[in-house]
Amino acid sequence: MKKNRSSFLVLFHHPSNQKERTPGEWTAGLWTAGLRPALWTADVPSALKLLLILLLFLNLQCSSQNEVDKEKLQQEVRNEFLHSWNSYKNYAWGHDELKPLSKSYRDWHSVSLYMTPVDALDTMYLMGLTEEADKTREFIAANLSFDHDIYVKNFEIVIRILGGLLSSYQMTGDKRLLVKAEDLGLRLLHVFDSPTGLPYMYINLKTGAVRGAETNPAEIGTLLIEFGTLSKLTGNPRFYQKAKNALLELYNRRSTIGLVGSTINVETGQWLNKNSHISGGIDSYYEYLLKCGLLFDDKDCHTMWKESVAALNKYLADQRPTGLWYGTVDMETGKRIATKFGALDAFFPGMLALSGDFTRAKALQDSSYTMWTKFGIEPEEIDYSTMKITYDGYPLRPEIMESAYYLYYFKNDPVYLKMGKTFLKSLKKYCRTRAGYAALSSVQTKEKKDSMESFFLAETLKYLYLLFSPRETVDLSKVVFNTEAHPIRKIK
Repeated sequence: MKKNRSSFLVLFHHPSNQKERTPGEWTAGLWTAGLRPALWTADVPSALKLLLILLLFLNLQCSSQNEVDKEKLQQEVRNEFLHSWNSYKNYAWGHDELKPLSKSYRDWHSVSLYMTPVDALDTMYLMGLTEEADKTREFIAANLSFDHDIYVKNFEIVIRILGGLLSSYQMTGDKRLLVKAEDLGLRLLHVFDSPTGLPYMYINLKTGAVRGAETNPAEIGTLLIEFGTLSKLTGNPRFYQKAKNALLELYNRRSTIGLVGSTINVETGQWLNKNSHISGGIDSYYEYLLKCGLLFDDKDCHTMWKESVAALNKYLADQRPTGLWYGTVDMETGKRIATKFGALDAFFPGMLALSGDFTRAKALQDSSYTMWTKFGIEPEEIDYSTMKITYDGYPLRPEIMESAYYLYYFKNDPVYLKMGKTFLKSLKKYCRTRAGYAALSSVQTKEKKDSMESFFLAETLKYLYLLFSPRETVDLSKVVFNTEAHPIRKIK
């Protein structure tokens, strides 16, 4: 890799083949296998010695077969990324997304914002695809513009494009990316111009006009990593202040038992839906409380995470015969409303692991894995009291892989490598097409859908790749991933 790459990009070292065992080491192996050295004497008949050696050999062979070849799987993921990326280039270049079944494209708006190239760029650098990444970076620098009269969803543009530009800038030092990030950030600031300081859902990139007063905690609370980093890199404190204020305003509207609801009006500050859960619409609000505390050493965020996760563990956690789950409750009373859990909820084991709660993290990841294996691939949502699907489909989501990565990073337990191997096998079996990967409209019939969202390259394959990579590939004491898996380096 080039010398100007960030410190959290490293060269991969391939372990040498194990040396042939000496007779003494074979004897030690017998001890490990549970055979006392006293048996290994001249009194033991030769036939029995041969039998013992054969049993040991078979035991070692079985152990070898059960081991996960990380290096091979890492390369396999890299190959699948290239298959998907090259398909995008062949059939959707210059557009937001690939439609893999029709071999065509989809743009989110009347003009393309190059969602897939921006979202996938730092994945290419992490995978060592430097030449391809540099070409893509040049294209983005020359062509990406935000001077368009279009309404965009603030949340999606922030996590995918602003996050992608900032991460790739930190990796390359290409100031053109930072200039574009600052331009985008300035255009988005008007989203906070509500009576409460809570951001509107949509904003016009050219005029600054806003709309969408009814929003949710995730749309409000998943902005500080990106806006805060933009402040640190540009020296403009307004980005951090606006996003931090929105986070505080939301947190201050939590219930007396410490929970938030599903829908809130940013003009009145009133809750419109008081269902509390960790699924889509709330999920990354909690994620950013934890991660902003880690990234910025923000004491308020540390406190908000600590108090919030205590409320989640008290009211949402639900131990059932099918495992540990987190369900839906009333934010005011804590009364359980629904026993639903899905693909988006599967991010939470990773956050528990990142915060040091490995007991709950392991138990919840086991439940998520059960959800995946029961159907061959995870559905959008199940009722965990019956283990029946309540919302079918799989849009190539990454959250369960993300949690496996965090748990393996901290605990080094090969069970998470085996999970990753299962995820990759399922993806290739059910979602791979001749032109990239396709979402599933049903995990029961495995019917494919003509969609490959940019997060498949930004998150799903990135977390699988990192799971099988050397631990030092990303140093989590120095780097925090935003909710789109863009690695952001801490700035002193």
